[in-house]
Amino acid sequence: MTVFEEMISKARCGKVHMTLIDPGSKSPQECARIAEEAELAGTDFIMVGGSTDIDSKTMDEAISAIKERTGLKVIIFPGSSLMISSRADAIFFMSLLNSGSLEYVVGHQVKAAIPLSAMRIEKIPMAYLVFDPGMTVGRVGKAHLIPRDDEITALSYALAAQYFGFRLVYFEAGSGSPYHVGENVVRKVKQNLEIPVIVGGGIRTPEAAKALAEAGADMIVTGTIAERSANVYEALHPIVESIKEVGISRAR
Repeated sequence: MTVFEEMISKARCGKVHMTLIDPGSKSPQECARIAEEAELAGTDFIMVGGSTDIDSKTMDEAISAIKERTGLKVIIFPGSSLMISSRADAIFFMSLLNSGSLEYVVGHQVKAAIPLSAMRIEKIPMAYLVFDPGMTVGRVGKAHLIPRDDEITALSYALAAQYFGFRLVYFEAGSGSPYHVGENVVRKVKQNLEIPVIVGGGIRTPEAAKALAEAGADMIVTGTIAERSANVYEALHPIVESIKEVGISRAR
């Protein structure tokens, strides 16, 4: 089973939770500790990357440490063409569709294409959409931010992503955002879209995660709360449980 197939299988049986770890702000050992506690909390996948510019060596070291301590699949969440590693299980080969810079729409992807072709890791095509407030990724990626409650703009981009052939669409409010993408946006998009929707940024509580899952989000990503918590298990477990409960009730 491919990583993408595993993601879809888990999403169909319920909801998926993914933990994002930024190796630019943590040592490999710290990355591994966070991943280990996240696994105990019930997270389904580990994403490695973020909005900072990280080189391949840093990615290699972090991913190797994580895989030594957990049995979870590791997916690269790249912020540039340098953030690749043959030690991961997969990479989100993503395009920031609402960027005003071609570099983030297709430029970094072109630079990474040949190096990635030599790596036996799974490439998962994903459309990436940044919503208000955007935070660092919005600024660095020169995103034309989508208002968090703008259903029509979000749906237009999401449908375009589906018609382009992307296999996933990711709604991002930005790491450390004070609020997440609106539930109304997720609901509207899911009513009209065939591909899975991932939501991340600004999700700090079980209530917020549950509301997004109930609105239709197939996968929820949390990162900042795990990286800043002294006890990752205690921080993540209630969030994971809240979305899994929604998934179980929907699957019945």
